[in-house]
Amino acid sequence: MHLPLVGISTSVKSIDDRETHFADDKYVHCISHGAGCLPMLLPALGTWYDMDDLMSRLDGLLLTGGLANIEPTRYGLAMDERHGPFDPKRDATVLPLVRAAIANGVPFLGICRGLQELNVALGGTLRPAIHEVPGHLDHRAPTGDAPTRHAHRHAVTVIEGGRLHRITGRTEFMVNSLHRQGIDRPASRLAVEAMAPDGQIEAAHVLDSPAFTLAVQWHPEWRFWEDGPSAALFTAFGDACRERAARRSASAAA
Repeated sequence: MHLPLVGISTSVKSIDDRETHFADDKYVHCISHGAGCLPMLLPALGTWYDMDDLMSRLDGLLLTGGLANIEPTRYGLAMDERHGPFDPKRDATVLPLVRAAIANGVPFLGICRGLQELNVALGGTLRPAIHEVPGHLDHRAPTGDAPTRHAHRHAVTVIEGGRLHRITGRTEFMVNSLHRQGIDRPASRLAVEAMAPDGQIEAAHVLDSPAFTLAVQWHPEWRFWEDGPSAALFTAFGDACRERAARRSASAAA
């Protein structure tokens, strides 16, 4: 059987006055070497896609992190440039992409912004600046080189008996926190999987979906091979993608 095909969401930014669709190498690598699947970047083309047709071709979907935040108007707040930068082309692509993946039973894993996209796509809201909320930690990335930015900064408490607990076998572990936005009101279709010490939601899955539909707020893709919970997460995601690929292959052969 061919390797399962996993679509990877992309961000859009201008590089040397050229608009570029991109995803960091660490996201490509975690799908190829962590999940054992074939990565494919999905340009941020918005409504150009026939989402159902695209889903019929995929065995999995990875929602990447990103430097830009989701536009506040997407979750009921007024635009405020203080909470940027924004990536409207990514918003216009990934939010319907998430809903299509759920509707078509395509396994997906969300990372950082990916958790926020999942929540907004299903009708939840975000805090655009968690560090300004009294009693909350500063979850933003520290300054410094990549190892410094991605160092573990706080623990997460994992809901016992939940999907993340079953995957990692842990009820607590340390994570690398690199985000400004975060979930405020969770969508009604989401089940919380993990929390930060300040009560911030750090992981969730879709309640009414039998497929692998898990998203986390931290960055497991960073040196996943050195971190037990991260490696287990990509192994589980890859297994779910292989199961879908096998079903698609059997259906095509029938």
